[in-house]
Amino acid sequence: MKVLVVGANGQIGKHLVSFIQDSDKLKAKAMIRKQEQASYFENLGAETAVVDLEGDIDTIAKACEDVDAMVFTAGSGPHTGKDKTIMVDLDGAVKTVEAAKKAGVKRYVMISSFDTSREAIQAAPSSFAPYVAAKHYADEWLKRTDLDYTIIHPGLLTNDEGTGQVEAASKVERGEIPREDVASVIVASLENDSTIRKEFQIVTGTTPVKDAVKSI
Repeated sequence: MKVLVVGANGQIGKHLVSFIQDSDKLKAKAMIRKQEQASYFENLGAETAVVDLEGDIDTIAKACEDVDAMVFTAGSGPHTGKDKTIMVDLDGAVKTVEAAKKAGVKRYVMISSFDTSREAIQAAPSSFAPYVAAKHYADEWLKRTDLDYTIIHPGLLTNDEGTGQVEAASKVERGEIPREDVASVIVASLENDSTIRKEFQIVTGTTPVKDAVKSI
């Protein structure tokens, strides 16, 4: 299975491409914004596609033409304004969903926020609410398609070394999780069809990643 990683140059994305390239079942195609980012992924043996997520759906769909699955790991980041939150975390996500449909890519994994419920939007601080709202509507858009989607809701992301152990369920207590472990969960989800058309939260726990994903 060839997987297009959207947001490959991000912190989760880099871990993910590396893990995919180490997998016997998967191959990565890294979607990046700048050509100068390509060498990192080419050194891993991964293909690259230089595509701006703020571009049009047709351009994104062209990058999808030779892949079997798409993973959305992109994000506007904590230091951008509400405009980028809308254009990347909402519109960018929706465009990748539409591009997948257009290119006939059925399998889609979305990295969302920990809680994107209507209640979470209302409860979020004013500075964070636009991000939660963007993720809420991107998730809802995906769920209304016929794609074989999986939506992963990670806890507070850290740059700690991965433990390889998580807690995964439709609802878990808030907690932290290393980005490296999120990438491991994505790989396990791609390799396990039982996660199709499901969404779940993940935090650091005591269950090996593959076992936790199988239990979903």
